[in-house]
Amino acid sequence: MDAVRVALLREVLAGTEWIQETRRFAGALRGAVVPHGGGLLLVGSAAYEPWHLAAHLDDEAAWSGLPELSPTLVRHRVPGGAPAHLAVGLGRLAAAGRGETLLVVAPGQPGAGLLERVHDARRNGATVLALDGGDRDLHALAHDALAAPPTPPDEVAGAAPDLGLDTVQHLVSAAAGENSLPAPRGRRRFRDRLARLADGLTAPPPPRW
Repeated sequence: MDAVRVALLREVLAGTEWIQETRRFAGALRGAVVPHGGGLLLVGSAAYEPWHLAAHLDDEAAWSGLPELSPTLVRHRVPGGAPAHLAVGLGRLAAAGRGETLLVVAPGQPGAGLLERVHDARRNGATVLALDGGDRDLHALAHDALAAPPTPPDEVAGAAPDLGLDTVQHLVSAAAGENSLPAPRGRRRFRDRLARLADGLTAPPPPRW
C-alpha cells in the first residue's frame, strides 16, 4: 500500500476511531524505540509471520530519518541457509530486556509458548506492544495494544469499518514515520518514493520457508 492509497484510506476513515487509534499506537511505538536508540523486535505467531510489516517499518525508518523504527524480525522457524536478517529465532526473545521493545503481531491466538516468552521479556524490562485481533491474554501482558477484531461492520450498528489487521498495520507503519521530520535526501523527489512503493507492491512476496 503506497502513500497515495494510505491518504485515500484516511479520507474514507475520517470521523472514525481508526485514524486516531493507529496514530496513537504509532506514537507509542515511536516513543518506546527512539529514546533507547532502537532495539525493536517484531514477532508473529507460529501461523503468522509479519514480514510485510517488517518491510514497511524498515522503509519508514529510512524515509523518516528514524533508524530506530527498523525492526529485527523474530521467526518461529528459521530454515537452514537463511540470510542473517531472516535467521533470528525465538531464542532472541530470551535476551530481550530493558531498553528493548517487543512488538507482537498476531491475528489469531498467539499460543501459550509465545505468551510465555513475551511474559519473560516484559519481566526482564522490555516494553511490550501488541497489534492483534484482541487476544485478552496478550493484551494483559502488553504495555499498549491495538486490536483489529474480525467483526463485520454490518453486524454492529454504528460500528467503525472493520479494516482487517493487514490494513491496520499499513496505517500504523505510515503514521510511525510521518510523525517526525524527514531527513534530508538530496535530490530524491516524492515521486521517487512512490515509484519505489509501486515496485514493492508488484514484487512477489518472499519465499515461504
